[in-house]
Order: sequence, then C-alpha cells, then structure tokens
Amino acid sequence: MSGKAKREYLEEIKKRYFTSTKLEKGQILDEFCTNCSYNRKYAIRLIRKKESSKPKKRAGRPNVYYKESIIRFLRDLWVATNLVCSQRLKETIAFWLPYYALHYKNHLSEDDREKLLRISPRTIDRLLKRSKSKHKKLGLSTTKPGSLLKKHIPIKVDQWDEFRPGFLEADTVAHCGTSVAGQFVYTLDVVDIATGWTEQRAVWGKGQQGVFTALKSIVEQLPFKILGFDSDNGSEFLNWNLLEYFTNRKNPVQYTRSREYRKNDNAHIEEKNWTHVRQYLGYQRFENINIVPLMNNLYLNEWRLFLNFFIPSFKLISKERVGSKITKKFDPPKTPYQRLMESTYIKPKIKKQLTNTFASLDPFKLQNIVKTKIIEILHLASG
Repeated sequence: MSGKAKREYLEEIKKRYFTSTKLEKGQILDEFCTNCSYNRKYAIRLIRKKESSKPKKRAGRPNVYYKESIIRFLRDLWVATNLVCSQRLKETIAFWLPYYALHYKNHLSEDDREKLLRISPRTIDRLLKRSKSKHKKLGLSTTKPGSLLKKHIPIKVDQWDEFRPGFLEADTVAHCGTSVAGQFVYTLDVVDIATGWTEQRAVWGKGQQGVFTALKSIVEQLPFKILGFDSDNGSEFLNWNLLEYFTNRKNPVQYTRSREYRKNDNAHIEEKNWTHVRQYLGYQRFENINIVPLMNNLYLNEWRLFLNFFIPSFKLISKERVGSKITKKFDPPKTPYQRLMESTYIKPKIKKQLTNTFASLDPFKLQNIVKTKIIEILHLASG
C-alpha cells in the first residue's frame, strides 16, 4: 500500500474509531495494523494525533532570493543580454545594476542589491527556470577556396596559446537565407584571441576589395596593434591585397590560415559568429544593398560598445587529455574591456581612454538602441 493510500485509509479509520465502542475500537485497530503493517502503539498515536492548524515549515534554509523584485530583475537582465548563461549573467550584474533603475520601474531595495551581488549561478538557473521555456534563440557554407596563395600563407593551428592582445581570427558570415544564389550582405567578423574583443563590418558580396576595405577599417579602430591574423581558406582572405597589406609594413603581421575543412582551427571566431551575429540578426536573407549602411551604422557605434564593454565571456586557460577524457579549465567570465585593463601589454594612455569611454556608457540604453536598429534592418530585409 502506498503512503498516499495509507493516509486516505487513516482518515476513514478515524471516522469509525471515535464513534465506536471499546470492543469495536480493538477490532478496528487490529484491522488497521494488519492492512498497514503498523505497530499497535504507533497505530493508536496516528489515530489520536490532532492536525495542527499551523502550516508546515519548509525544511532547510529560507528562500532569501525568491522575491518578485529579484526574479524580475534577473529576467530583465537575462533578456537584455540576449539570454546568456548563468555564469556570465552573474558577472554581468555588477556592471548593469547601477543603470537598472533608470529604465525599469521594478524597485530594488538595498537588501535586494546586496543579494544580487552575492547570488550564485545555480540559484540564477533555479529562479529563471520557468522563464527559459518562454524565450528561445540553424546556414550554408559560402567559402570559395582561394588556392593561388596557399604556398605563401602558412598553416597555423596552435592559436590557443596566444595570451597577448593583437592576434586575430577572422571569418565572413553570410546573410543569405536558404540560398547562396545572387548577391547579398556579408558580415566580416573579427575577434582578438587573448581578450575576446570583437569588431564587425557589413559588406555587399564577398569581393576581395570590399572585404579588404572593411578589414582596414577594423584594424584602424582596434585599441591595440595587430600582431597576427588567421583566417580560413576563402578567396576573400587569401589574396595579394591582404598579403601585401600584412607583410609590406614596418612591423609585419604574422599572416596564417587554417587547414581546409577544419572549422575547429578557427574555433574562436566560429563561436563569435554564433553569439555575436546569428543570435542577434538570425538567418534571414539580406539582399537589399541599402541594408549595408544601416548595419555599419550599428556595428561602428552601439554594437561594438555593447558587446565589448558589457557582455562577459569565458576564456580557455588550459586543457588536458587523460585517456579518452579532456579536462578544460576556464577563467571566470570577463568582458573584453576587463581583459584589456588587466593586460600588461596595453599602454596606460589607451587604458585611460577605455576607462573614460566605459564611464560614459549606459548598457540598457545601448541595448535599446541596438534592438531598435536591428528591428529596422530586419524590417527592410523582409521587404
């Protein structure tokens, strides 16, 4: 007999027991003990036990985080940061919390603020469990091999060991929808391996000159000098323009490429293609040339500030293979801005400029502008 059945049976026994004679009570007890395998004294205590009017207290520590104001803040922040994981969301709280009251009517007491700064990623997951079912965030390869310069550009696959800012990985993201026919918009995506600093530019088609011009624009805006450049084997990267640009300079740039058909050789930029482009712009086809200036207006202004100053990411420190298992170690989530400020290779003048820029920004305001511009881009793309 299940526990639930025993409780229901007990309620029926009580109704008969208290209205019966002494002899009948003995017979009821015998029946109760036989059916439920109870000791006689224990059965008597169960029957005579009075139900308490006070509600039962929950076992364990009190749920100090289960407050509507805290849950609402976490939900608002999670949506504003494009549904990042709980570990990254925890590191984001300290940056975004001072600006929250300027954009939302949800009142946070001083006690709520202290709790939010102490909250753990596991607790965030529990609090957002119901919200995660309501918010949800596949493409075609457009890499055309550039074979003429393969002998001039060496293969490099040990990019995991770079901890100095300036070593870049690059790729193009095709906004082609479900067909690669015709002309459409591409996003040139670049990431610094050491800090996670990213830059993007929109180009019409994937011509060598357009990509070259966009790449020069990115290099000029980076807060550090470019030391190395690694890409796939696409013809937009393997061409004489880029080879001369990187090698014929006072301090030549280490220009390398990945192995053919090995996306993991460019794991850093492949990840950013998803988190920094696809999750925001999706897989819709952009075949209107007027979208290019709109996207570059976004990329050159709010987009780069929002992602580089306020969105933290993990960084792989080491990985070790033991048998068939690989153990990876990551540092705590940090924003690219934080990693630049911690780097000993960045000049104090540049750090001061970055600090002044950071002090002038409001992440919620940036997020609202980014959202508005993306809606405008998608509206134009849909005709």
